[in-house]
Amino acid sequence: MKKRVLTLFALASLSLATFTVVSCSDDDNNNNTENTTPSTFVVNRDNLTGEINDGDVVLESGTYKLTGKLIVKSGAKLIIKPGVIIEATAVTKENTAIRYIAVAQGGEIDVQGTASNPVIMTSTTKTPGSWGGLVLCGKATINKGATASAEVSELTYGGTLDTDTSGTIQYLRIEYPGYAYNSEKEFNGISFFGVGNGTKVENVEVYESSDDGFEFFGGTVNTKNLVVINTSTAVVGDDLFDWTEGWKGTNENWYGKRTNGGARGVEADNNSNNHNASPVSNPTIKNLTLIGNGAGTENHAIKLRVGTKGKFDNVVLSNWGTGFDVEHTETTTYANNGELKATRVKFDNVLTRTSGKLTAPSSTVPGDKINVDKVFSEDATATGAGNGTSIPAWAQNWTVGI
Repeated sequence: MKKRVLTLFALASLSLATFTVVSCSDDDNNNNTENTTPSTFVVNRDNLTGEINDGDVVLESGTYKLTGKLIVKSGAKLIIKPGVIIEATAVTKENTAIRYIAVAQGGEIDVQGTASNPVIMTSTTKTPGSWGGLVLCGKATINKGATASAEVSELTYGGTLDTDTSGTIQYLRIEYPGYAYNSEKEFNGISFFGVGNGTKVENVEVYESSDDGFEFFGGTVNTKNLVVINTSTAVVGDDLFDWTEGWKGTNENWYGKRTNGGARGVEADNNSNNHNASPVSNPTIKNLTLIGNGAGTENHAIKLRVGTKGKFDNVVLSNWGTGFDVEHTETTTYANNGELKATRVKFDNVLTRTSGKLTAPSSTVPGDKINVDKVFSEDATATGAGNGTSIPAWAQNWTVGI
C-alpha cells in the first residue's frame, strides 16, 4: 500500500512537471524571444528614439511613438512582432528631429508581420512626406565607390559582401513616408543602400510616399510581393520603384499604382556620372504590373537610362503616355542587343510603346531619336503581378488603398 501511494505520487509529480514544461514552451513560442540577447537599450513606448548598440530589442505589441531617429547599429537587432504599430509623431518646435528608422552595416531588423496581422510603420500626420521611412545599409557591392555615405541617415554602405544580411522583413506596411530635407535629399518608403542578398524582403507595401516607394542603391537584395500605392493630390510623390548604383537583385511580383500626377512607374539607372560603372545595374523582375493615370510630366511606365541593364518578364502596363523610354547611348545599346529586355508585355491604354534618345545629339540620327522597339516582346495574355490590373491574390487583406 505504501509502495502504491509513492508510485502514484511520483506519477502525479511527473505529470505536473510535464505540464509545466509544455506551458513554458508554448509561452516562449508565442513570444519567440527565448533566444534573444539582452540589450542596454531601454524601450520607451511613448518616446522611441536613439541608438541600439547591442543585443536584441523586441517590440512586443501595441503602438510605439517614434519621436526621432532610431538607429540599429552593428551587432544589434530590432525585432518587431506581428501587429505592432510604429507611429512617427509630428516634428515640433520643441522636437525638430527627423523621424526615421535605419539599420546600419552589421545591424539587423526582423519584421515578423503576418497576412492577418501586418506590422505598420505610419505617422500621426496622414500626409505623404510626414516622416522618413525605413533605411537599410548593407555591405554588398555598389558602383559609386568601394563604400559611400547614404544620402539620408549618412550611414556608410557598400563593400564586397554580396551575401550580407540586414535581416528579414515580412508583411510590413509603410505609410506616409518620404520626408524631404530639400529637393536633392529625400527619404523613400524603403531605401536599400548596398543591401545584400542574405536579406529577406517579402510582402511589403509603401502607401502614399512623397518620394519613391522603393529605391535600390546598388547591392544584391532580392524581393518578393511589393506594392506601391500613390493617390494623394496634395503631395503627388515620385517614382513607384527606382534603382541605381549597380543593383543586381532578383524579384517577383511587383504591383504599383498611382491615380495622381506623380512620376514614373519605374526609374532605372546605372550611374549618372559614369554610365559604364561596374557592377552594372542588372536586376531581374518577373511578374510586374504598373498602373498610371495617363497624365503627368514624366508619364513613363518604365524609364531606362544611364547604362542600366535588366530583364523583365510577364509585364502589364496600363494608362501611361509611354511604355518604355530608353535614354543614353549605353542603355539603347543594351536594349538592342538583348541585355535590356522585357518579354511577355501587355499594353493597356498606352499611347506610345517605346521612345529612345542617345546621350548627345547626333547629325547621323535625325532628331536624336533611335529605334528601341527590340526592348520588348508583346503578349496579350500577360498577367503581370498575378491578376492583370486587378488586385493580386497575394496582396489581399494586408494592404490598403489598392
